This record gives sequence, structure tokens and C-alpha cells, in this order.
Amino acid sequence: MMPLLVFVFISIQLLFVAYIDFKTTKISNMWVVINFLFFVLLTFVYPQIYIWKFSAFLFSLAFLFVGFALFLMNIMGGGDSKYLASFYLLVPHSFQETVFLYLLYTTVIVGSSLLLFNAIKNFDNIVVLIRIGDVRGIKKIFGKKFTYAPVIFIAWMWFGWQNRLVLGY
Repeated sequence: MMPLLVFVFISIQLLFVAYIDFKTTKISNMWVVINFLFFVLLTFVYPQIYIWKFSAFLFSLAFLFVGFALFLMNIMGGGDSKYLASFYLLVPHSFQETVFLYLLYTTVIVGSSLLLFNAIKNFDNIVVLIRIGDVRGIKKIFGKKFTYAPVIFIAWMWFGWQNRLVLGY
């Protein structure tokens, strides 16, 4: 079970992080430090839920390493991957896979919607670029990154709504 206090803390934090990321496209390392310190505190307050086992850190490590690779390929921001790694420290081990699935679904829905919107908005330009064979021009249209913290927030809210009985509210 996830303590309601933790769910609310993460929700409020994600709201702030998503807003700041949307406005500035930056996520401060301060949030990573806060999440780590909060995780340490949670291991004392809820030792049966927050454990120091390797399996509890798998998603955090995966987001750190995969996120770094995505950062190098200019797909994801460095702050996004660091934040996700620290965010997963706060998600109890028993919920990490479920939260990941909600995050994956939300990413696909938001990413596909933005891709479709971008294609419709730039349809005439895309047709011209295809006719003249300007691959670079097409990449410029579709190569824009989007802020990811709002996607994390949406996924977290969806997870909370769908699991509200399990979360105890």
C-alpha cells in the first residue's frame, strides 16, 4: 500500500515541477536532492514499504541510464531523466511497474497527439519539403522536444485515480 501522505506529496511536487518545466523547459537538480532526502526519511518512517534492496532501485537506475542515452540522442532532457530516476525512489517497489505502465501509456498518447497536431499544422510545408526532398526541413518540423514533467504529472494523476481504493482514499 502507498501512504496517502506520500501520494499527496508527490502530486503537489509534480504539479510544481510540471509547471516550472512547462514555463522554462528546465528541471532543477534541487528536486532530485529533495526526492533522495525524502526517500531516506521514508525508509525510516515506512521501513516495510521503502526498502534498501537492489530490486527497489531498478526503475531508478533504468531511467538514469536510458535517460542519459536518450539525452545523448537529443530525445530527452537531462533534467527529465534525473528527475524520473529520483521520482521512482518515492514510488513504493510494489507500484513501480504499474506507474511505469501509466507513464508509458501517457507518453504514447501525448506524443502521438503532438505528432498528429504538428503534422496537421504543418501539412502544406511537409508536402513541399517531401516534393523537394528536404529531409532536414522535415526533421526540423518533427524534431521538437516537448516538456516531459507534465506527462509524468498526468500519468501520476491517472495512476492515482485508477488505484484510489488501493491508495486508501
